[in-house]
Amino acid sequence: MSAGQDAGEFAGAGNFGLKAGEQLSATGDKAADLKGQYSWALFHWARDAFVIIITIYIFGPYFTNYVVSDPVLGQEIWGHINGFAGIIVALTAPFLGAIADMAGRRKPWIIAMVAIMVPATFALWWALPGEAGLSIYQIAALLIAVSVAFTWSEVFHNSMLPSVAPQSRIGFLSGLGLALANVSALTLLCFMLYAFMLPGHVTWSFIPAMPLFGIDQAAHENSRIAGPIIATWLFFFTLPLLFFTPDTPRNRAVSMAQAGRMGVMRVLRTVRQLRQYRNVATYLLARMFYNDGQSAVLIFGGVYAAGIFHWDALTLTIYGIVLSIFAVGGGFFGGWLDDTFGSRTAILVSIGGTILGVLMAVSITPELIFFVPFDPATPPVWDMPFFRTLPELLFVFVVIFIAINITAAYANSRTMLARIAPNEKMSEFFGLYALSGTVTAFLGPLLVGTVTGIFHSQRAGFASVLILLVVGLALILLVREERAEAVD
Repeated sequence: MSAGQDAGEFAGAGNFGLKAGEQLSATGDKAADLKGQYSWALFHWARDAFVIIITIYIFGPYFTNYVVSDPVLGQEIWGHINGFAGIIVALTAPFLGAIADMAGRRKPWIIAMVAIMVPATFALWWALPGEAGLSIYQIAALLIAVSVAFTWSEVFHNSMLPSVAPQSRIGFLSGLGLALANVSALTLLCFMLYAFMLPGHVTWSFIPAMPLFGIDQAAHENSRIAGPIIATWLFFFTLPLLFFTPDTPRNRAVSMAQAGRMGVMRVLRTVRQLRQYRNVATYLLARMFYNDGQSAVLIFGGVYAAGIFHWDALTLTIYGIVLSIFAVGGGFFGGWLDDTFGSRTAILVSIGGTILGVLMAVSITPELIFFVPFDPATPPVWDMPFFRTLPELLFVFVVIFIAINITAAYANSRTMLARIAPNEKMSEFFGLYALSGTVTAFLGPLLVGTVTGIFHSQRAGFASVLILLVVGLALILLVREERAEAVD
């Protein structure tokens, strides 16, 4: 159906205040035009690459291996950094959406968050090896500030969607934003591979002989440049949202203090209602555990691989590109599982697959293949400057398997709630769904960081995520795939 047809249907329904071609949003107000809608989706392109480039594949492994200069201690510190950020998020994010609903405007909050993220991310350029630049404490403060601001911006950005898009386009626009996020990360990873990682390592005619812009690989500038790149990317691609996407008018009848109190009370009231929906509550509890476990796998995946196999920036960039491509397939795999076997079975398969994958991942090191000794002096399997040994190649295949299952679990989790929540309270329960994804965001990182420190082992720390995954899997076994009846 075209936009003109949609507008005709709305006009026929009696929305006489709308001009030709205009549509009502899901909230009943005038929707944004197509430029405003696409600008909303483009903010995913602007912001979400931070997680892939900084947290997972490029800066995180560089920080733990070269700034801290000890992969084990680095993983422990990385866990505490992300855990502390998670505590702040858990104490604040669940209430911000409700406060935004009461107060109205979202853009000023987003501007404030971007104003924190841009300079703090750019400053990571001065995170020199061995603390020759910023200290570990200063870098930690920057990363915590950016991580918290990232999640807060996500809350306000998500809450804009119903007022921006017509009901018929909410699903499309949401999916478009997530697709743009993945394409954005892949675009930047490929650019960094071409401009900073491959030059000097290969003699291919289409690759520059030396890194662009005078980047010095020996000084790890090819990893540190990730901070300025992400900061610049975020600044420029946020502008369309600010210029072209309309904001919700401010609710002048409610002060900010009143909006805060009302937002907190709204969240608490919704949580209390869970006592009347035991099956849905059990599911949300299960999702809280396995979601924390999956998030920890993502946060520590690059850090763990870099420490165990001593991968350089080139290898980690290719690793990120490969996993990002296969993760897209996980969405299709999850959809097939869900349509064929139902959401509950699909979640059991994807969480079980993640558990199996993590077990296999920690069974592979340069000296072990599935816990069987391997001679590290064995000749390389090929001449490429990355993934040269058999354990490295097997590890990549295992992590591809993990990425597919984690992506599938994210997709299945959303449809599971849609199948079991009461139709009359669907919006409230999706609010609780978001709450269950943030209230214990600190648990996985703190668990990995603490266990890494106790056993002085990256493998033990990474394996600790199995606790969260197994608890989540066990709780899912108690959930029935049946719709709850609304209770007044």
